[in-house]
Amino acid sequence: MNFSNSVGERPSEGERLSKRIMQLRDCSRREAEQYIEAGFVRVDGVVVQEPQFRVTTQNVAVDAHASLLHLLSVTLILNKPVGWTDGLEPLPTQKPVTRPVAAGRGAPPRAPRGPQNVRSLLTAEHHSKHDHSGVRLMKSHLAKLDASVPLEYEASGLVAFTQDFRVQRKLMEDMAFIEQELIVDVRGEVLPDGLRPIERAMRDERLRLPDFKISVGSANPERSKLRLAVKGAHLGLTPYLCELAGLEILAMRRIRLGRVSLGDLEEGAWRYLAEGERF
Repeated sequence: MNFSNSVGERPSEGERLSKRIMQLRDCSRREAEQYIEAGFVRVDGVVVQEPQFRVTTQNVAVDAHASLLHLLSVTLILNKPVGWTDGLEPLPTQKPVTRPVAAGRGAPPRAPRGPQNVRSLLTAEHHSKHDHSGVRLMKSHLAKLDASVPLEYEASGLVAFTQDFRVQRKLMEDMAFIEQELIVDVRGEVLPDGLRPIERAMRDERLRLPDFKISVGSANPERSKLRLAVKGAHLGLTPYLCELAGLEILAMRRIRLGRVSLGDLEEGAWRYLAEGERF
């Protein structure tokens, strides 16, 4: 879908597009804004999704099948890359502070580069080509998204963003009962008794560890894959358990949150939560 609003007029000219739609559809201002934000409005054949866009003599048309009955709040599933923040932090609104360069060196000042916020991947360009949800991409779907389930900076995998207050409430209030599953790659071959230190810690009531299950999925002399399932969000639990067993983590990835799986979603891409999927 083309989110462009470049259709040949200067923004200061004419009237607001939302006002024109109010006239065309004989509707309220809010309804006009919803038609526009939903991608039902074209200006000279180009989809425009900014209600404040100004028009004069252009041809403004509303999709003949436009309806506000099915405009629902959406939930997005994203495959977070390693070394990106989990999106619980909003994107910064202020400009980064630049560091001055010593006089005479001739190089321009550079902005210090910090951790990349995974929210910057929630764009039309990073929408997965393998999204089979059938949801029509709208610009409004990429705004006002909440996140609540943290994931380690060093990990990759499933993170969720939602506009639906019911989904957000479930992920916040019921997270202690929602199981997440991680695949942990460790160096070397983990033998059958290699997880015994973790099993002993699991039974030690003084440690007050959350309920979890851990097993060896595959192993060879170079690396082994562990499968960890735990209810609730517990940052630092995976590194702690591996340290107990003397295991060096090579990679960790969250592949499931409740009943929602990462599947074949590409790293750095996102998809819609499909109808019928529930955490």
